[in-house]
Amino acid sequence: MTATIHPLRGERAPSLDPLLALVASDMNAVNAVILERMQSNVALIPELAGHLIAGGGKRMRPMLTLASAALLDYPGTRHHKLAAAVEFIHTATLLHDDVVDLSEMRRGKRAANLIWGNPASVLVGDFLFSRAFELMVEDGSLKVLKILSHASAVIAEGEVDQLTAQRQVETSEEHYLHIIGAKTAALFAAACRIAPVVAEAGEEAEEALEAYGRNLGIAFQLVDDAIDYSSDAATMGKGQGDDFRDGKMTLPVILAHARGDDDDRAFWTAAMQGTRSSDDDLAHATCLIEATGALADTMERARHYGRRAIDALAPFPVGRARAAMTQAVEFAVARAY
Repeated sequence: MTATIHPLRGERAPSLDPLLALVASDMNAVNAVILERMQSNVALIPELAGHLIAGGGKRMRPMLTLASAALLDYPGTRHHKLAAAVEFIHTATLLHDDVVDLSEMRRGKRAANLIWGNPASVLVGDFLFSRAFELMVEDGSLKVLKILSHASAVIAEGEVDQLTAQRQVETSEEHYLHIIGAKTAALFAAACRIAPVVAEAGEEAEEALEAYGRNLGIAFQLVDDAIDYSSDAATMGKGQGDDFRDGKMTLPVILAHARGDDDDRAFWTAAMQGTRSSDDDLAHATCLIEATGALADTMERARHYGRRAIDALAPFPVGRARAAMTQAVEFAVARAY
């Protein structure tokens, strides 16, 4: 049976509250690990790391590790350190991404690289990666270490792949999906897969939860890329039109470029190369994306991957954890509405 994800207009919007409630006590333990392990005798490290870690964010990835453990009725505590490791990996990538993208905002605040500079942001990101690997090693499972270390390598590959595709207007939808599958979905997938490893739930559970995380991650990134052309800075927590001005070939742009006439394609070529980047150009780009149905189709693809994520939960018993993880998918997709 295939899951259904509705546009949710006029309905009660889905929420992360069930997921937050499910993992609340475990998340307190994870936050304690995060706070302890981000400390250093070098004062700049906890200061800069704390700016991002304590500065908001949904902590979706570590929550998925905890929720996956709850789904399996795992009674132990190993997943606390591993969820913290997942969050450190994610935070490190954000610090590095903001340097690469020359970002001015992150989670509604000034980006760390603007406050402390690029060198400090890169090096503190390296510190957090190192802390993540310390936590993995302390867990003692080579399988967990393999899953998370592989995900870290894939994320880096995805970021480099995205960099090489930047301003390349001929980037295909297939290439784009490969990029977001690496740079975003890989950590979602790994965050979910490590729970059945520590719970010794078996290969079938590992594969099902990896599929859940991977498809949720793709849906999450598709929505993020749609929001860049349909929302404002306060809602996004980053600068409006950042992807447009950075020349990122996201799916809304790829579809609009493919469906446009010669004038439209000439505009997209100039825009992605950086010669059409004013506020008026952004407004024109948004109009083209809406007029060609690119925004609506990007969201339909997000719903498709969301349905696949929910379907992946089918082998697990109906209950509080499965319901919370299902609503987390619905929330991820509904953010754009």
